[in-house]
Amino acid sequence: MESTFHSGIVAVVGRTNVGKSTLLNALLGEKVSIVTDTVQTTRNIIRAILTEERGQLVFLDTPGVHKAEGDLGKNLNKMARSSVGGADAILLVLDASSKPWQEDEGWMRRLMKNDTPCALLFNKTDLGTGFIETYKELWAKVAEEKESDLKPVWLEGSALKGEGLGVLTETLFSMVPEGPLLFDGDMLTDYPRKLNMADVIREKLFNRLHDELPHCVAVWVETIDEKEKGWAIEADIYVERHSQKGIVIGEKGRLLKSVQYEAGKDLSEMYSVPVKVKLWVKVEKGWRKNFWILKKLGYA
Repeated sequence: MESTFHSGIVAVVGRTNVGKSTLLNALLGEKVSIVTDTVQTTRNIIRAILTEERGQLVFLDTPGVHKAEGDLGKNLNKMARSSVGGADAILLVLDASSKPWQEDEGWMRRLMKNDTPCALLFNKTDLGTGFIETYKELWAKVAEEKESDLKPVWLEGSALKGEGLGVLTETLFSMVPEGPLLFDGDMLTDYPRKLNMADVIREKLFNRLHDELPHCVAVWVETIDEKEKGWAIEADIYVERHSQKGIVIGEKGRLLKSVQYEAGKDLSEMYSVPVKVKLWVKVEKGWRKNFWILKKLGYA
């Protein structure tokens, strides 16, 4: 093995809806993290693994930090903030087309607490770049206040358009240490299969529900029946009120049927086997405050 082989863990952080999951899917050329227009889509820390001749980058796709409401929101924020501990490099993703939010400044302050190498990516440059200097001025202001001399690498790109990805990976490989593979070279993720399937189903729900009630919805895959002719998946959709159950099912069950079909199609492509999905909607009042449900779902 050449001495220039580099392997390391990269924590991908940032506020909600800046394109972290889209970025990882683009970097790996495969879908490892769900993507919707709804904020707070990612609810678990997902390891996405990029292996090349020059080394291996293990990305931690974290939940976006947001103004937390309830136990679920607080737990997601805690997971995201704790992800930077032990990482070899940190990638802070910013929305170049939007002015800085309080959460962006919060991440800058957190990065300056240690000397972990970091890169700041201005994503969504296809939508505009008018706020790049504003972010840089904010970094300088926080650095002066914190008396920090941490020098980040500033990068620009568009995950959606696939722009700037080559420079990004080259930069990250230069930041992580020399060393052997951390995971088998053919692995794309070590994310548990049940959680991945639940995420795909939840993505299809979010795309149908939009902002109507996505944060009141959770999915748990109950069984996976693997047969030679195909897989049969049964999963529960948790909502908090009976009125929400009707919304998820839809008129004459159309919304639920479409989610079953779309999720099955996506999972069939992902696992290269025919997949049939059967969904059940259950009312679990206050599930976002129920520790045992949150733990089962991987959110606590």
